[in-house]
Amino acid sequence: MTLIITISIIATILLGINLFIWINPAFGAKAKFINKKKLEASPNYKNGKFQNIEKTTMMTSEGSRGGAIKKFIKGVENDRPDEALETIAFKKEKFLKQDRGIIYSWFGHSSVLIHINGKIIITDPVFTKAASPVPFLNKSFDYENEYSVDMLPEIDVVLISHDHYDHLDYKTIIKINSKTKKFIVPLGVDAHLLRWGIPSEKIEIADWGESIKFDTDLSFTSTPARHFSGRGPKDRDKTLWCSWVIESGAQKIFFGGDSGYGKHFRDIGEKHGPFDITFIECGQYNKNWAQIHAMPEQTVQAHIDLKGKTLLPIHWSKFRLSIHSWTEPIERAKAASLEQSVDIQNPKIGEIVLL
Repeated sequence: MTLIITISIIATILLGINLFIWINPAFGAKAKFINKKKLEASPNYKNGKFQNIEKTTMMTSEGSRGGAIKKFIKGVENDRPDEALETIAFKKEKFLKQDRGIIYSWFGHSSVLIHINGKIIITDPVFTKAASPVPFLNKSFDYENEYSVDMLPEIDVVLISHDHYDHLDYKTIIKINSKTKKFIVPLGVDAHLLRWGIPSEKIEIADWGESIKFDTDLSFTSTPARHFSGRGPKDRDKTLWCSWVIESGAQKIFFGGDSGYGKHFRDIGEKHGPFDITFIECGQYNKNWAQIHAMPEQTVQAHIDLKGKTLLPIHWSKFRLSIHSWTEPIERAKAASLEQSVDIQNPKIGEIVLL
């Protein structure tokens, strides 16, 4: 009888978890696509999943897995700020005043608001308190100033690199829809947006190597990254991940999303560089994830490979998603940049920067 009760309890818990995943829209969708045939015909889609260009292992043996797990659960010294981070209140009018060249404001992690030749773009916007479908996991750091969708200007393009929670946030997408003209996403990510009520005519999808013209002066080219995707237990690598080349007139920007270091950076640099500025992942790394998240020194090398002029390290200063101190990414990136004579920027959150 005790065994039957135990089995019943376990079955009930598993059923509850599955129902939560099925009902909760934050997990996204996997069935309805704008163009499923295009997805399945992609040369990067094999055996029902998207693939990296280079052989990529999720968990390597470069470090102790057991030790890494213990550290992740327990935390490490200074892995979160002790108090609210000093930030700058975002001034929309000041941001919009300049209508030529490149202006940007970074809101932590991978959310960058860009003003390029009169057009407004935001990358991987996340303006909720947690990078998770539940509010008590992966909570964001405290900032002196609050940032929200409401403070943003009208958006021409929301640019998404992949579907992980710290890059594609359900609540933010719902709120930003009313002030956005276009969502430009990798193959398969459209399924999530469609479930969340984004009209199909507002969504553009791209495979690696494909370009999307917003207008005659602004284009977006999907380029490779070395990573993975998925929001639930059964959708690993069902959607594509990518980096983006943003081009307007004589200006070029590289937005890297998430990526381990690889030969694709040099290939992108040869084909699309040089870049006025590169926004490259720098944070949430450890030795076991060496092939899917770049170390800070590799961030600097990737910038060099891309033929970048100015580097902004992103993917840090908002969430604690790995086992390093929260300041380590920028400290190591600055040291490597000094050694390699790279022009690196480190603005405060919310600061408006004219490139």
